[in-house]
Amino acid sequence: MEQQWKKSLYVYVDQLNKGRVAPGSGPRHTTIRDLRFVEEQQERSRRIAEWYRRRGITPLRGETGVRTVRTVRQNPAEVVADVALHSAFYYEKGGMTHREDVVESERLTFVREKGGWEIVTVEHRVPERSGVRKVVESEPALRLSQWGEVLPSPRPSQPLLNRRVLGGAGRESAVRYRREEAAAYADRWWKDGNPEFEIFEVDCTNYVSQCLFAGGAPIHYTGKRETGWWYKGYNGAQEWWSFSWAVSDSLQRYLSGSRQSGLRAELVERPDQLQLGDVIQYDWDGNGHYQHSTVVTAFDAGGMPLVNARTVSSRHRYWDYKDSYAWTDRTAYRFFHINDYL
Repeated sequence: MEQQWKKSLYVYVDQLNKGRVAPGSGPRHTTIRDLRFVEEQQERSRRIAEWYRRRGITPLRGETGVRTVRTVRQNPAEVVADVALHSAFYYEKGGMTHREDVVESERLTFVREKGGWEIVTVEHRVPERSGVRKVVESEPALRLSQWGEVLPSPRPSQPLLNRRVLGGAGRESAVRYRREEAAAYADRWWKDGNPEFEIFEVDCTNYVSQCLFAGGAPIHYTGKRETGWWYKGYNGAQEWWSFSWAVSDSLQRYLSGSRQSGLRAELVERPDQLQLGDVIQYDWDGNGHYQHSTVVTAFDAGGMPLVNARTVSSRHRYWDYKDSYAWTDRTAYRFFHINDYL
């Protein structure tokens, strides 16, 4: 039975892959009975085809792999499975070939029919629209140690403070923001996440903060979760970090703030004003609440930024995210250029 329903899964993945390379061509979804999904995909395909045209890109090929993460329910008549889809998309622009990678999650329900297995529902997981885990709001008050104190941790190499930016007598000295190192870190950990840090259920801003830290951005430790920008790891089972480290809207407010030293940024008007290691934040509903964070890791042949992210793990994705299930026509962006010296 397992191999039979998986044949239907592989047909579905092949259709998704072909649709990414040739959107708007109207491939037949022979294994799908979810009419809502089919209609949404048709509209999405038309939008993506127009998006490709506006960007001036030529799709070349796609490679999509699938992994069954969990079988939620399985019986002779029905299978419900959570799957991860890793899509590598190759395209040409200005004589250059680019590759982007995205790992997305879906829940598929298969039903056995006389002619085989069909997909009756497709549920997309859209964690970019979520905030950081709700458990944050219910955590007890934290008893924080003094600056620099080594905390008990289950991970012996748990990162604490960026001591490379400390001068004599504990004073911070200005350092150059190492953009290439921030981007290299982003490319190293975009898919699985660095196990030396806590990996959150909604991980985008935690990941971006790690990239800034890897580029030399100095920790601003205050001992209060609602202020500063810091990460201190674990004390037993309790994780210690500021909201600005892990919550997109909090990081947006921190980068928008004015300060004399430490992590600072300039809000710029256009994405083509950004450099490697800069930050883009996304307000999907246009209501002033920013829900997603990315870091600039490359540029296309037209000089437009390509970004990395986690939660929906992405590498060298076009900055505007119009292929994301989170995107709406109300989406607003904030473009932060990180100061060269911090």
